[in-house]
Amino acid sequence: MRIGMIGLGRMGGNMVERLLNGGHQVVAYDRSPEALSHVRQLGAETADNLDGLLDQLPSPRVVWVMVPAGDPTEETIAWLTERMVPGDTLIDGGNSNFRQSMRRADTAAGRNIDFIDAGTSGGVWGLANGYCLMVGGAQAAIDRTRTIFETLAPPDGFLHVGPPGAGHFVKMVHNGIEYGMLQAYGEGFEIMKQSPFDLNLGAIAQLWNHGSVVRSWLLELLEDAYRQNPQLTGIKGYVEDSGEGRWTVEEAIAENVPAPVITLSLFARFLSRQDESYSAQVIAALRNAFGGHAIRPE
Repeated sequence: MRIGMIGLGRMGGNMVERLLNGGHQVVAYDRSPEALSHVRQLGAETADNLDGLLDQLPSPRVVWVMVPAGDPTEETIAWLTERMVPGDTLIDGGNSNFRQSMRRADTAAGRNIDFIDAGTSGGVWGLANGYCLMVGGAQAAIDRTRTIFETLAPPDGFLHVGPPGAGHFVKMVHNGIEYGMLQAYGEGFEIMKQSPFDLNLGAIAQLWNHGSVVRSWLLELLEDAYRQNPQLTGIKGYVEDSGEGRWTVEEAIAENVPAPVITLSLFARFLSRQDESYSAQVIAALRNAFGGHAIRPE
Protein backbone atom coordinates (compact mmCIF):
# COMPACT_ATOMS: atom_id res chain seq x y z
CA MET A 1 0.00 0.00 0.00
CA ARG A 2 1.09 3.57 -0.63
CA ILE A 3 0.84 5.79 2.44
CA GLY A 4 1.77 9.32 3.44
CA MET A 5 3.56 9.79 6.77
CA ILE A 6 3.64 13.21 8.42
CA GLY A 7 6.07 13.50 11.30
CA LEU A 8 9.43 11.73 11.46
CA GLY A 9 10.29 12.06 15.13
CA ARG A 10 11.32 9.34 17.57
CA MET A 11 8.53 7.04 16.43
CA GLY A 12 7.47 8.33 13.02
CA GLY A 13 10.84 7.77 11.39
CA ASN A 14 11.05 4.22 12.71
CA MET A 15 7.52 3.53 11.55
CA VAL A 16 8.48 4.60 8.04
CA GLU A 17 11.37 2.14 8.10
CA ARG A 18 9.15 -0.69 9.35
CA LEU A 19 6.57 0.04 6.66
CA LEU A 20 9.25 0.05 3.96
CA ASN A 21 10.65 -3.22 5.25
CA GLY A 22 7.11 -4.62 5.02
CA GLY A 23 6.84 -3.77 1.33
CA HIS A 24 4.79 -0.57 1.55
CA GLN A 25 5.53 2.61 -0.38
CA VAL A 26 5.89 5.70 1.82
CA VAL A 27 5.77 9.39 1.00
CA ALA A 28 7.09 11.30 4.02
CA TYR A 29 7.03 14.88 5.21
CA ASP A 30 8.74 16.57 8.16
CA ARG A 31 9.99 20.07 8.84
CA SER A 32 13.47 18.65 9.46
CA PRO A 33 15.63 18.30 6.31
CA GLU A 34 17.81 15.82 8.20
CA ALA A 35 14.84 13.58 8.95
CA LEU A 36 13.74 13.69 5.32
CA SER A 37 17.24 12.86 4.14
CA HIS A 38 17.37 9.87 6.47
CA VAL A 39 14.14 8.27 5.23
CA ARG A 40 15.11 8.93 1.60
CA GLN A 41 18.21 6.83 2.22
CA LEU A 42 15.92 4.08 3.48
CA GLY A 43 13.89 4.16 0.26
CA ALA A 44 11.01 6.50 1.07
CA GLU A 45 9.85 9.30 -1.19
CA THR A 46 9.64 12.73 0.41
CA ALA A 47 7.67 15.94 -0.05
CA ASP A 48 8.69 19.54 0.51
CA ASN A 49 5.30 20.43 2.02
CA LEU A 50 1.90 18.95 2.80
CA ASP A 51 0.48 19.88 -0.60
CA GLY A 52 3.33 18.00 -2.23
CA LEU A 53 2.66 14.96 -0.06
CA LEU A 54 -1.01 14.83 -1.06
CA ASP A 55 -0.09 15.27 -4.72
CA GLN A 56 2.13 12.18 -4.59
CA LEU A 57 -0.58 9.91 -3.20
CA PRO A 58 -3.10 8.12 -5.44
CA SER A 59 -6.80 8.31 -4.67
CA PRO A 60 -8.16 7.11 -2.30
CA ARG A 61 -5.32 8.47 -0.19
CA VAL A 62 -4.14 7.23 3.20
CA VAL A 63 -2.27 9.71 5.41
CA TRP A 64 -0.82 8.91 8.84
CA VAL A 65 -0.18 11.87 11.16
CA MET A 66 2.54 11.31 13.77
CA VAL A 67 3.21 14.75 15.24
CA PRO A 68 3.15 15.98 18.87
CA ALA A 69 -0.25 16.13 20.56
CA GLY A 70 -1.92 19.50 21.02
CA ASP A 71 -1.68 22.36 18.55
CA PRO A 72 0.60 20.57 16.04
CA THR A 73 -1.87 17.71 15.69
CA GLU A 74 -4.91 20.02 15.67
CA GLU A 75 -3.47 22.25 12.97
CA THR A 76 -2.23 19.39 10.79
CA ILE A 77 -5.47 17.41 10.92
CA ALA A 78 -7.59 20.53 10.32
CA TRP A 79 -5.48 21.39 7.27
CA LEU A 80 -5.71 17.86 5.89
CA THR A 81 -9.44 17.59 6.50
CA GLU A 82 -10.00 20.69 4.39
CA ARG A 83 -7.95 19.35 1.49
CA MET A 84 -8.52 15.61 1.42
CA VAL A 85 -11.40 14.28 -0.65
CA PRO A 86 -14.24 11.79 -0.14
CA GLY A 87 -12.91 8.25 0.19
CA ASP A 88 -9.58 9.32 1.70
CA THR A 89 -8.46 8.01 5.09
CA LEU A 90 -6.78 10.08 7.77
CA ILE A 91 -5.01 8.29 10.65
CA ASP A 92 -3.86 9.99 13.86
CA GLY A 93 -1.22 7.83 15.53
CA GLY A 94 -0.24 10.37 18.19
CA ASN A 95 -1.36 10.76 21.79
CA SER A 96 -4.47 12.82 21.21
CA ASN A 97 -7.29 13.13 23.71
CA PHE A 98 -10.03 10.71 22.68
CA ARG A 99 -12.71 13.41 22.83
CA GLN A 100 -10.75 15.47 20.32
CA SER A 101 -10.47 12.39 18.11
CA MET A 102 -14.25 11.92 18.24
CA ARG A 103 -14.72 15.55 17.21
CA ARG A 104 -12.19 15.24 14.40
CA ALA A 105 -13.86 12.06 13.18
CA ASP A 106 -17.23 13.83 13.03
CA THR A 107 -15.72 16.72 11.06
CA ALA A 108 -14.02 14.32 8.65
CA ALA A 109 -17.22 12.29 8.25
CA GLY A 110 -18.98 15.48 7.17
CA ARG A 111 -16.66 15.51 4.18
CA ASN A 112 -16.92 11.71 3.62
CA ILE A 113 -13.35 11.23 4.85
CA ASP A 114 -12.59 8.29 7.14
CA PHE A 115 -10.82 9.14 10.39
CA ILE A 116 -8.94 6.47 12.35
CA ASP A 117 -7.37 7.02 15.76
CA ALA A 118 -4.50 4.64 16.35
CA GLY A 119 -3.23 4.51 19.90
CA THR A 120 0.40 3.51 19.47
CA SER A 121 2.70 1.98 22.08
CA GLY A 122 6.22 0.69 21.60
CA GLY A 123 8.43 3.76 21.79
CA VAL A 124 11.91 3.61 20.32
CA TRP A 125 11.79 -0.21 20.42
CA GLY A 126 8.92 -0.38 17.96
CA LEU A 127 11.13 -0.63 14.88
CA ALA A 128 12.58 -3.96 15.99
CA ASN A 129 9.73 -5.32 18.11
CA GLY A 130 6.68 -3.83 16.45
CA TYR A 131 4.08 -1.42 17.81
CA CYS A 132 1.07 -2.31 19.91
CA LEU A 133 -1.82 -0.64 18.07
CA MET A 134 -5.19 0.16 19.66
CA VAL A 135 -7.29 1.34 16.73
CA GLY A 136 -10.64 3.13 16.61
CA GLY A 137 -12.68 3.77 13.48
CA ALA A 138 -15.33 2.47 11.13
CA GLN A 139 -14.98 -1.21 10.23
CA ALA A 140 -14.79 -0.54 6.50
CA ALA A 141 -11.96 1.97 6.96
CA ILE A 142 -10.05 -0.45 9.16
CA ASP A 143 -10.46 -3.23 6.62
CA ARG A 144 -9.08 -1.03 3.82
CA THR A 145 -5.97 -0.11 5.83
CA ARG A 146 -5.49 -3.35 7.75
CA THR A 147 -2.22 -4.25 6.04
CA ILE A 148 -0.62 -1.06 7.41
CA PHE A 149 -1.49 -1.95 10.99
CA GLU A 150 -0.48 -5.56 10.56
CA THR A 151 2.91 -4.48 9.21
CA LEU A 152 3.57 -2.06 12.06
CA ALA A 153 2.43 -4.43 14.81
CA PRO A 154 3.96 -7.69 16.03
CA PRO A 155 1.80 -10.84 15.84
CA ASP A 156 -1.42 -10.23 17.82
CA GLY A 157 -0.31 -6.64 18.46
CA PHE A 158 -3.13 -4.92 16.57
CA LEU A 159 -6.77 -4.70 17.64
CA HIS A 160 -9.75 -2.77 16.31
CA VAL A 161 -11.12 -1.73 19.70
CA GLY A 162 -14.20 0.25 18.65
CA PRO A 163 -15.54 3.34 16.84
CA PRO A 164 -13.62 6.61 16.37
CA GLY A 165 -12.15 7.76 19.67
CA ALA A 166 -11.96 4.27 21.18
CA GLY A 167 -8.36 3.77 20.07
CA HIS A 168 -7.09 6.85 21.86
CA PHE A 169 -9.31 6.11 24.87
CA VAL A 170 -7.75 2.66 25.32
CA LYS A 171 -4.26 4.14 24.82
CA MET A 172 -5.04 6.77 27.46
CA VAL A 173 -5.93 4.11 30.02
CA HIS A 174 -2.88 2.08 28.96
CA ASN A 175 -0.65 5.03 29.79
CA GLY A 176 -2.46 5.64 33.08
CA ILE A 177 -1.70 2.06 34.08
CA GLU A 178 1.89 2.62 32.99
CA TYR A 179 2.13 5.57 35.40
CA GLY A 180 1.14 3.30 38.30
CA MET A 181 3.54 0.53 37.29
CA LEU A 182 6.48 2.91 36.96
CA GLN A 183 5.70 4.48 40.33
CA ALA A 184 5.52 1.08 42.05
CA TYR A 185 8.89 0.03 40.63
CA GLY A 186 10.43 3.38 41.59
CA GLU A 187 9.17 3.18 45.17
CA GLY A 188 10.16 -0.44 45.61
CA PHE A 189 13.71 0.10 44.42
CA GLU A 190 14.07 3.20 46.60
CA ILE A 191 13.01 1.18 49.66
CA MET A 192 15.70 -1.35 48.81
CA LYS A 193 18.29 1.35 48.18
CA GLN A 194 17.63 2.93 51.59
CA SER A 195 17.60 -0.42 53.43
CA PRO A 196 20.27 -1.49 55.95
CA PHE A 197 21.47 -4.06 53.42
CA ASP A 198 24.03 -3.51 50.67
CA LEU A 199 21.80 -4.75 47.88
CA ASN A 200 22.76 -5.13 44.24
CA LEU A 201 19.71 -3.54 42.66
CA GLY A 202 20.68 -4.46 39.11
CA ALA A 203 21.02 -8.11 40.09
CA ILE A 204 17.64 -7.99 41.81
CA ALA A 205 16.02 -6.50 38.72
CA GLN A 206 17.54 -9.33 36.70
CA LEU A 207 16.41 -11.91 39.25
CA TRP A 208 12.82 -10.70 39.25
CA ASN A 209 12.66 -11.13 35.48
CA HIS A 210 13.00 -14.92 35.93
CA GLY A 211 9.82 -16.45 37.28
CA SER A 212 8.70 -13.56 39.49
CA VAL A 213 5.10 -12.34 39.37
CA VAL A 214 6.40 -8.76 38.92
CA ARG A 215 8.50 -9.56 35.86
CA SER A 216 7.85 -7.29 32.87
CA TRP A 217 9.40 -5.51 29.92
CA LEU A 218 9.69 -2.39 32.07
CA LEU A 219 11.72 -4.37 34.58
CA GLU A 220 13.93 -5.63 31.74
CA LEU A 221 14.57 -2.00 30.77
CA LEU A 222 15.43 -1.19 34.39
CA GLU A 223 17.82 -4.14 34.43
CA ASP A 224 19.53 -2.71 31.34
CA ALA A 225 19.64 0.75 32.93
CA TYR A 226 21.40 -0.58 36.03
CA ARG A 227 23.82 -2.55 33.85
CA GLN A 228 24.84 0.61 32.00
CA ASN A 229 24.74 2.95 35.00
CA PRO A 230 24.69 1.04 38.34
CA GLN A 231 24.18 4.18 40.45
CA LEU A 232 21.95 5.97 37.91
CA THR A 233 24.52 8.74 38.03
CA GLY A 234 23.60 11.99 36.32
CA ILE A 235 19.89 11.20 36.11
CA LYS A 236 17.81 13.90 37.79
CA GLY A 237 14.63 12.67 39.43
CA TYR A 238 12.42 14.99 37.38
CA VAL A 239 9.51 13.21 35.71
CA GLU A 240 7.32 14.81 33.06
CA ASP A 241 3.81 13.69 32.17
CA SER A 242 2.57 13.64 28.61
CA GLY A 243 -1.14 14.16 29.29
CA GLU A 244 -2.65 10.69 29.22
CA GLY A 245 -2.24 10.22 32.97
CA ARG A 246 -4.16 13.41 33.65
CA TRP A 247 -6.89 12.45 31.19
CA THR A 248 -7.21 9.01 32.77
CA VAL A 249 -7.71 10.58 36.20
CA GLU A 250 -10.24 13.03 34.77
CA GLU A 251 -12.22 10.17 33.20
CA ALA A 252 -12.08 8.18 36.42
CA ILE A 253 -13.61 11.16 38.24
CA ALA A 254 -16.24 11.63 35.52
CA GLU A 255 -17.17 7.94 35.67
CA ASN A 256 -17.04 7.72 39.51
CA VAL A 257 -14.33 5.07 39.29
CA PRO A 258 -11.88 4.96 42.23
CA ALA A 259 -8.36 5.08 40.77
CA PRO A 260 -6.06 5.96 43.71
CA VAL A 261 -2.91 4.31 42.35
CA ILE A 262 -2.98 6.07 38.99
CA THR A 263 -3.99 9.36 40.62
CA LEU A 264 -1.21 9.28 43.21
CA SER A 265 1.35 8.25 40.60
CA LEU A 266 0.42 11.38 38.64
CA PHE A 267 0.79 13.55 41.75
CA ALA A 268 4.16 11.91 42.45
CA ARG A 269 5.35 13.18 39.07
CA PHE A 270 4.32 16.69 40.05
CA LEU A 271 6.26 16.30 43.30
CA SER A 272 9.39 15.18 41.42
CA ARG A 273 9.60 18.60 39.76
CA GLN A 274 9.83 20.63 42.95
CA ASP A 275 13.25 21.72 44.13
CA GLU A 276 11.54 22.94 47.29
CA SER A 277 8.02 22.06 48.39
CA TYR A 278 6.05 25.07 49.60
CA SER A 279 3.44 22.80 51.13
CA ALA A 280 6.19 21.12 53.15
CA GLN A 281 7.31 24.58 54.33
CA VAL A 282 3.74 25.30 55.50
CA ILE A 283 3.58 21.96 57.33
CA ALA A 284 6.97 22.58 58.99
CA ALA A 285 5.85 26.02 60.16
CA LEU A 286 2.61 24.61 61.58
CA ARG A 287 4.40 21.76 63.38
CA ASN A 288 6.71 24.30 64.97
CA ALA A 289 3.75 26.49 65.97
CA PHE A 290 1.58 23.83 67.61
CA GLY A 291 4.20 21.41 68.89
CA GLY A 292 7.46 23.28 69.09
CA HIS A 293 9.04 20.94 66.55
CA ALA A 294 12.39 22.19 65.28
CA ILE A 295 12.61 23.96 61.93
CA ARG A 296 15.55 23.14 59.70
CA PRO A 297 17.14 26.31 58.26
CA GLU A 298 17.41 26.63 54.47
